[in-house]
Amino acid sequence: MSRISVRGFAVASATAVTAVGSVVGVASGSTAQNNDAEATAADATLLADIPAGEYAQVQTASLTQQADAQAIAADYTAKKDAEAQARKAAAETAIAKKEAAVQAAEEAKAAKEREEAEKLAASRSAARADASDFAVQSSYSVAEVQAMARQMIPGDQFTCFSNIVDHESSWNYQAQNPSSGAYGLVQALPGSKMASAGADWQTNPATQIKWGLNYMNERYGSPCGAWSFWQANHWY
Repeated sequence: MSRISVRGFAVASATAVTAVGSVVGVASGSTAQNNDAEATAADATLLADIPAGEYAQVQTASLTQQADAQAIAADYTAKKDAEAQARKAAAETAIAKKEAAVQAAEEAKAAKEREEAEKLAASRSAARADASDFAVQSSYSVAEVQAMARQMIPGDQFTCFSNIVDHESSWNYQAQNPSSGAYGLVQALPGSKMASAGADWQTNPATQIKWGLNYMNERYGSPCGAWSFWQANHWY
């Protein structure tokens, strides 16, 4: 055992003896102060007996241990703070990505709707024959009426328009419903509504086609929109 270890053991032993003596003195009624004074004196003698250099080394080692413990605690706290900040940043990034994805989806949907609207508008505004482009005749066959319609109705809407006319009048431009008074290819009710497209609405299928197309566009967006409604309700 080294010299410093022996002295440290002596100090510890003296301290323990002092503590025991204090307890015994209290229990026996003796004066504790005398025992404490003696023990303190003994401790002081033992400590004084340790060389100053070795005592300084003991103090330095203790302070070093304390500094190391504090550094470890600081590192642990810093690590926890960094982890918390990383989790917070990851959550914020995830939220931002989700919001960006939602916004991109909405923008894509809006762009698609605009594109479809532009296509529909282009289809409507495409150069098509007007009622005035056809020579007036005393009568018209179904084939002639259908040929007029093909020239007046946008190509992607003709089938829908034709389906409605098939069900409403079988392409008879003079068809009249005896019960309601509906008249013409598209069975306008009353038939006189078609006068907005031309005074010859009763005898000119081109005038009826023009009115019917305008009606379907304004009320349902297109002949195909009108046909979808007709299929669900059997009227339009």
